[in-house]
Parts: sequence; structure tokens; C-alpha cells
Amino acid sequence: MEKRPPFTQDPSRSNRDPSRSNRDSSSQDHSKSHVSKLHGSQPHGSKSHGCGAMTFEDLGYAHVDHHRSIRKGFPEVIFGQGKTVEQITGIMESMLAAGDQVILVTRMDPDKGDQVVNHFPDAVHHRDARMVILSRVSIPGKETRDEGSIPGKETRDEGSIPGKETRDEGSIPGKKTRGEIVVISAGTSDIPVAREAFLTAQAMGNRVSAIFDVGVAGIHRLFAHMKEIERASVLIVVAGMEGALPSVVAGMVRAPVIAVPTSVGYGTSFGGLTALLGMLNSCSSNVAVVNIDNGFGAGYMASAINNINN
Repeated sequence: MEKRPPFTQDPSRSNRDPSRSNRDSSSQDHSKSHVSKLHGSQPHGSKSHGCGAMTFEDLGYAHVDHHRSIRKGFPEVIFGQGKTVEQITGIMESMLAAGDQVILVTRMDPDKGDQVVNHFPDAVHHRDARMVILSRVSIPGKETRDEGSIPGKETRDEGSIPGKETRDEGSIPGKKTRGEIVVISAGTSDIPVAREAFLTAQAMGNRVSAIFDVGVAGIHRLFAHMKEIERASVLIVVAGMEGALPSVVAGMVRAPVIAVPTSVGYGTSFGGLTALLGMLNSCSSNVAVVNIDNGFGAGYMASAINNINN
């Protein structure tokens, strides 16, 4: 393979767009060069960096991966915790300029989320899931106002109402998913993590439904939803305390079950460690486990499984 020189910037390129005053001209030139390659054309003097058409934009505080939606089928997701509002909005601006259709920001505290939505009025702040979602395409059940803290309450469609299906309209135009993802929470206190999983899978173009508060303390509640559970292609089961519910669900179905331990519980739950260890030691063979409180990871993995043949 031909050895390529490192990326160099064409000094003849124009300066920044005045409307984006918070970005220096060097970063803007990088953006124009990388984004143009992403869409199939290379400006005179531009050089590819590393692996041919793989592109990114160096903002100084972040290398924004504009090629991720091509490699993985979904754009880069922003982890909001530890980032400033300016950094988050800067990354979002870069992604929008590159043509990304859906932007997810996870782990957002209420004040930071409100500021991001003020910057992007079309974005939606889901306070219960600690997420901000900005979409330029239709998302089933998309909330248009900050009503995420009431489970199942939406302003359009009914995609997150427990037990109700969404339409097969995704964040990726033309994408057809194989089946339905069902998100189950053991308790009401587990809903924030379950909602993060739900919204992630939904934004990735999947049909998703949810069943909340059906844990082992009243297992008959779970059995009332068996038809819905049995038709799922992937299940996400979210539980704190001793973390027993994923094993119960997995023992009744052939579909893969993604277990999500939460930090909900008293003393010896050790912030979710007890649930995590219990799930890792599940006797049900179709259980896989993500990290504590990692609803996003569960939703993303469920989507990958649901689209394994696409």
C-alpha cells in the first residue's frame, strides 16, 4: 500500500464562515477539507490522514470522527459528562456541518442540557434519561418539549408508552430493522437508565417498546406481558438491587437479553456492583451484560444485534 504523507492544510483555502465566530480559521479549513472528502470530493492540496477516506476534524479539544456514520452506520455519540457547554455545542456544530442526521449527547445534567437546547432550539432535552437529542429526520415517538421525566409521556406519537410499538421510521433514512426491541425495568427507580436505552435504540431507527416496574418482587406483573416479550428480537432488562430479573426473562425466551445493572439499592448493593456480579453469573445462557447504569451501551448493542443482517 502506498505510504501517504500526513495531513496538510491548503493555505489557499478561505477563512472561516463569519457566522461561526467561535471557530478559528485553521479548524474551519480542516473541517472543509475533511467534510468534502467525506462526501466524495477532495479539494486541491488536501491530503488524506491515515486510512484513505477516513475523516475527522480537529477542534483542538476534540477530534470529531466524521467517518463513523459510514463505518458503523450511526454518527459519533457525545459523552456530555466532563465536557463544557461550549465543547459540546462545538462538536455538535461540526457534526451538523458534516451532514450527520442525528446527534445524541449522553450524561447531561439539567443545567447543561438546558443551555445546549437554548443553542439548538430543535434539540430535545430528555431530563429523565440525561440525554439531548438533535434530529434532522423523523424519530418515532420523538418528544418535542422537556417532558421526558414522565415515563411514556410524549408530544407526538406514542413510542415510549410502555407496551406500545413505534413505527419503523429510523434516524437513518431507508433503514429497515429486523424486529422489535423491548426494554424492561425491574423497578420504577430503574426507569432513567431504561429510558436511556430506549431513546438510544429508538434514535438508531429501531422499533422499541417498554415495560416498566415488573421486577421479581411481584413476578406476576412480568407474566402479564409475555406475548410482547416473546415476540421481541432483542430484550434489554434493567435492574438494581440483586439484579435477578434478566435471568428470569432470559430463561423464558430464545432472544438475546442485554442485562443492565443499575446503582439502585441499599448498602451492600455497592452502587450496582452486586447487581453486576449477579448478572455476570447468570445461569441463563442468553444473557450478556453491560456496565453499571450504561443504558446507552445497551441500546446501542441491541440495535447492532437487531440489524445484524443489514
